[in-house]
Amino acid sequence: MEPGGLEWLLVPMQQLVSWGAAGAMVFGGVVPYIPQYRDIRRTQNAEGFSTYVCLVLLVANILRILFWFGRRFESPLLWQSIIMIITMLLMLKLCTEVRVSNELNVKRRSFADFDLNYFWHWSKFTDYVQCVLTFTGVTGYITYLWLDSSLFVETLGFLAVFTEAMLGVPQLYRNYQNRSTEGMSIKMVLMWSSGDTFKTVYFILNQAPFQFSICGLLQVFVDIAILLQVYLYSHFPQKPVSHTAHPASTKAL
Repeated sequence: MEPGGLEWLLVPMQQLVSWGAAGAMVFGGVVPYIPQYRDIRRTQNAEGFSTYVCLVLLVANILRILFWFGRRFESPLLWQSIIMIITMLLMLKLCTEVRVSNELNVKRRSFADFDLNYFWHWSKFTDYVQCVLTFTGVTGYITYLWLDSSLFVETLGFLAVFTEAMLGVPQLYRNYQNRSTEGMSIKMVLMWSSGDTFKTVYFILNQAPFQFSICGLLQVFVDIAILLQVYLYSHFPQKPVSHTAHPASTKAL
């Protein structure tokens, strides 16, 4: 059989692989949060999960969407950002409801208080939504004014992916503070690692903007650091560091 005779089979196969990779990019990013969401819902305890992970991903994906208006990239990456924003809002809603239900006789805090000591530790989900909408409105307006500046657009793109690259840092720091990874879903971190590796390879092969590839590699290194914490704290248990009493010291990062 001549090589050209296989084209009728290879072309559809290549298309299916392309669709599969695009689908993995769109929905693969939210998969790691499914086991964590289920664990929090089952145990009614959100102490092991850092809600600052949600903050990082919300900021990163909002900036990435704004970056798209200045420099168009592949649509699967755009849809990935939209799906991720929805997922993080759902995670925030659950964590807030669980935390508030476990806090008795604690003064309720809101976004309108503008108290930095309680930033991202509010009592209602609507306060988080207000904060996200405010950030989106301000950054969107600034982007609209500077959209014609290539320097601004490229900087915006770098900030978007660099912020996402810092995704694991709040969890890394929380584990360090607790001297433990108890309450953190190991499955979530393993899925982070595999997903970030796949994503970085996808960026490189599809010649995505260089910021995406560089920060993708940084994400993989942070994931590896968290997995090292899992190993160290499980094989060499340590006492948690004592902290001085402070209104914000008991809060989940």
